[in-house]
Amino acid sequence: MLRMKVGKLVSSLALAGVLLSSVLVNQADAGLANGSKFLGNIIAGSVPPSYGTYWNQVTPENSTKWESVEGSRNNMNWSQADTAYNYARSNGFPFKFHTLVWGAQEPGWVKGLSAADQKAEVTQWIKAAGQRYPNAAFVDVVNEPLHQKPSYRNAIGGDGSTGWDWVIWSFQQARQAFPNAKLHINDYGIINDPSLADQYVNIINQLKSRGLIDGIGIQCHHFSMDNVSVNTMNTVLNKLSATGLPIYVSELDITGDDNTQLARYKEKFPVLWQNPSVKGVTLWGYIQGQTWKDGTHLLNSNGTERPALQWLRQYLKR
Repeated sequence: MLRMKVGKLVSSLALAGVLLSSVLVNQADAGLANGSKFLGNIIAGSVPPSYGTYWNQVTPENSTKWESVEGSRNNMNWSQADTAYNYARSNGFPFKFHTLVWGAQEPGWVKGLSAADQKAEVTQWIKAAGQRYPNAAFVDVVNEPLHQKPSYRNAIGGDGSTGWDWVIWSFQQARQAFPNAKLHINDYGIINDPSLADQYVNIINQLKSRGLIDGIGIQCHHFSMDNVSVNTMNTVLNKLSATGLPIYVSELDITGDDNTQLARYKEKFPVLWQNPSVKGVTLWGYIQGQTWKDGTHLLNSNGTERPALQWLRQYLKR
């Protein structure tokens, strides 16, 4: 009798494992991407009905930026961020928190505080984010350190002895607040500028030597991608790969009329996707009228796919 019960229990557990594996496989294969690399996109206020048809990773467009959450001091609104997070979790998609420390879209009230209060507030913000989204897969800890330094950077270390003490402090706080997440840095203008990539690598290596960083974000917006050469792209990717850290294309968009956009995607997307150090690509919007830059959309407002999206679908089937 006991042996039969044990046998049934083992069989039941095995069946449950098979069913769970099936669910996870289906979730992993959602969207256009199959295999180990994800192809993600942003979610703004609500989830587009077509989202899961194309994408299998989620980054909120604005709703996890400090200004969006805490526009007025000590009054945090997580509603839109929750929408994105809950959708990602329910579908088994990796969720990236974007972003903790950034000089743009920081709350206006922060600038007028004393240094001590600034430090206390940004510490509180990072802890609150970690408590709210403990299962975030990735976190953009510092966004655009080479371009948009926060007004409160002196309160959290300033340049200091490393030149980037405020960045190091931010990652130290994020490591405590998000112990289960992969911590990323993120910036733009890297893919088309090898000299800027060298500056970026300097920050990255300082974080790496302290065990504080898990991945490198490169934004790859249209102003960097439209006219960059494949040779330059490969030069930059080699520089970043030499750090030994995985690379994530975090904010990809490409402009052009149908033919121009298609040609640019066909030439440049494979350079990113096929690089062994690149572990995922996230596009920055895809629906006409809902992207931050006109001409970057892949899906027309009537629901038809632009040629670049049709090509992307076929390319990723290989």
